[in-house]
Amino acid sequence: MSDREALKRRAAERALEWVEDGMVLGLGTGSTVRHLLELLGERLREGALKDVTGVPTSRDTAERATALGIPLVTLEQEPRLDLALDGADEVDPALHLIKGLGGALLWEKIVASAAERLVILVDDSKLVQRLGEKAPLPVEVVPFGWTTHLSYLERLGARAALRLDAAGQPFVSDGGHYILDCRFEGGIPDPAALDDALHRRPGIVETGLFLGMAKAVVVAGEAGVRVIQRTEPAV
Repeated sequence: MSDREALKRRAAERALEWVEDGMVLGLGTGSTVRHLLELLGERLREGALKDVTGVPTSRDTAERATALGIPLVTLEQEPRLDLALDGADEVDPALHLIKGLGGALLWEKIVASAAERLVILVDDSKLVQRLGEKAPLPVEVVPFGWTTHLSYLERLGARAALRLDAAGQPFVSDGGHYILDCRFEGGIPDPAALDDALHRRPGIVETGLFLGMAKAVVVAGEAGVRVIQRTEPAV
């Protein structure tokens, strides 16, 4: 296991401390969550945790959880979740996030909104002073007319590119949408204003800006694991 993967696993171990018997969990998507799923599956098999079920945020997570013996339910069966555990691509000092490089941002945001608490697991490479410094902002769009958004995004300060899959074809999310990855020189100056502008655009389904949603972020680094709690009211 690489040093970076070891840090992700340490973050996952710490995040599992929030999980209690009988909980219904939102299960995120991505490399850090894969460690969480492995550890959660182990604890369920050993009996250290009991009667825990999960709502997956992607088909990939559903397949992995099923293979690990984690019982799954749907939001239709359990519309209110006790806790959602997920990763992030960037975290700023106010615990605002960019998510979606794994392609599951819409389902992740729906699940996070259904949870009483959202706890994020990251290694310290994901911490930034301003969102958009390192990672592009994923914007999920309806395939019909997707090219019409490019000039709009450019006017908002973005360099947008259609995400492609390994075969060079447009990447299609589990919800059947395309994703435009948007880079902002120097980062995003006003994430809330940008999020509002994007949501006003017909054909844009969702953005990877998760603003005011995370209650806590578990950060693993060489010096150890720390938990950053939200101190101001969520927006």
